[in-house]
Amino acid sequence: MPAVLPDFARDEVEAYLSRLEHERQLSAHTVASYRHDLGDFFALAFKAGADRIGAVDRRIVRRYIANLTTRGFARRSIARKASSVRAFYADEVRRGNVDTNPAEGVSVPRISQTLPRVLPAAGLISLLDELSGSEPLILRDRAVLELLYGCGLRVAELAGMTTADTAADGFIRIVGKGRKDRDVPVGPQARDALTRYIANGRPALATDNAGSALWVGSRGGKLDSRGIRRIVRLRLGTYPHALRHSFATHLLEGGADLRAVQELLGHNELATTQIYTSVTKDHLKATYERSHPRA
Repeated sequence: MPAVLPDFARDEVEAYLSRLEHERQLSAHTVASYRHDLGDFFALAFKAGADRIGAVDRRIVRRYIANLTTRGFARRSIARKASSVRAFYADEVRRGNVDTNPAEGVSVPRISQTLPRVLPAAGLISLLDELSGSEPLILRDRAVLELLYGCGLRVAELAGMTTADTAADGFIRIVGKGRKDRDVPVGPQARDALTRYIANGRPALATDNAGSALWVGSRGGKLDSRGIRRIVRLRLGTYPHALRHSFATHLLEGGADLRAVQELLGHNELATTQIYTSVTKDHLKATYERSHPRA
């Protein structure tokens, strides 16, 4: 349960969370994470003697990070929580509510970079091809998996698709992070799976509760991100982002240009996409060591 915000921080934090939701269009899950992190931080700041947001200094931020470490939080969680505090204060500085950002430059435990899990292409394709049949749920699940892997979509992007997204011209319009649109090409396998689901799967599943949502659950209502994660876990034993990682890595291994992959994934920064070059180098090194007689 998140800590209760002290009175001195409540109005500023609630206004900030509202901006995240309505101006930056962040998901409810992301906004809830910010709420939890900031509640936890300001509860500690209050105990440390702060009575207004401008009274928080670097000493309190360091104490908060030390407290998280003592409580056994993982390094990645500590880094995320510190980032939430830093982002809040950066917004307050821009608005002139405080003079400085007390979290700026405060060190956090270093995170070792973990490379994305990549599924072998042959095994993944085999699993997809084995998912055959005309039952509505099978048609839906095959289409979900084909689009996740064939288009490299985030799970929230897939969940947000509507019945207008038929890929009739070979592309689908995706609403990505920050409400940024991008057009993603849909390959023949994914397009065929989507067409069969729209024609024979969705009509058998959907009730009036589904509205214009493309993906429908077994009870006839809209299928949300959690439901899509369940499908991927049931059918492939993994998680949706593993398919996105595999999409990017397999493209690079096939000779795709890094900037093209960046655009397909909807990354704002090329550096975000470059992690996949490390995965590809690992693949090449493993192939060399396995195959060359002098390796």
